[in-house]
Amino acid sequence: MDTWLIVLFKSMILFFIAIIITRYMKRKTLVRATPFDFISYSVVAVLIPLISLGIISNFYFGIITLLIWAIMPLVLDFASMKSKTIYNLLHGKERVLIKNGKIMEDNLSKERITGQEFLQIMRSKNAFNLADVEFSLLETNGDINVSLKADKKPVTSYDLGKKVPQKSEPQAVILDGNILNEGLTNAGLNIGWLNTQLETQGVPLESVFLGQVDSSGDLYLDLFDDMIQVPKAQVKDMLYASLLKCQSDLMSYSLDTDNEEAKNMYSKNAKKLEELINKLEPYLLR
Repeated sequence: MDTWLIVLFKSMILFFIAIIITRYMKRKTLVRATPFDFISYSVVAVLIPLISLGIISNFYFGIITLLIWAIMPLVLDFASMKSKTIYNLLHGKERVLIKNGKIMEDNLSKERITGQEFLQIMRSKNAFNLADVEFSLLETNGDINVSLKADKKPVTSYDLGKKVPQKSEPQAVILDGNILNEGLTNAGLNIGWLNTQLETQGVPLESVFLGQVDSSGDLYLDLFDDMIQVPKAQVKDMLYASLLKCQSDLMSYSLDTDNEEAKNMYSKNAKKLEELINKLEPYLLR
């Protein structure tokens, strides 16, 4: 058999074997891969062309070697899930670099991280001032996680005691000037609603490259012509402002009138409206 036919036959077999191997290997990027993962990927990647080109003369021995390097990581991954000891042997242990605001110089030395490298890593994590860092940990894949001190962390809605609505996945409803019915259905909307939104903003359907609806029902539009600015919908802002105006008017009426019954009615309704505004605020001001 001609050499090129042999190479072609071997390459086709190895092509499908590579698909199967990559299908069951860990779904990790090179950034997240541990040294053990990187070695496994590299050996498999090198063996495939060596076998395909006949540099490894015995095709069957090459296939056996390839399968061993493909199957053994799977076996060891399963064993790592069952045993912390095996996991530590394969991937190593996490290393504390900062504890209670104190830099652990011994651990930096063990990981062969210089002071300048450490400062660069901290800056890449937006920790420019080490006095703000409470805890820092070196993960087994080489990534470093940083936890700031409590008084240096960004304020969240939980800290403020405010509830915010849960967000769902945004849905694409227009793509390349075509309406995506599946996206509208997933968002609980219909074509009539979409046409109304486009008409309100004065945008024809055929000029829209991408249309996306977020969890609050706001429609984002990107046009083919980047020079055209799509006006931002102000419906929620206007509704919020109207509610504040009504609440302010009720308070003003309660202060202006001398009728006790009317004063109590205005004051009572102003308080109810204030409570309603506080509940709707997370939905209207997003």
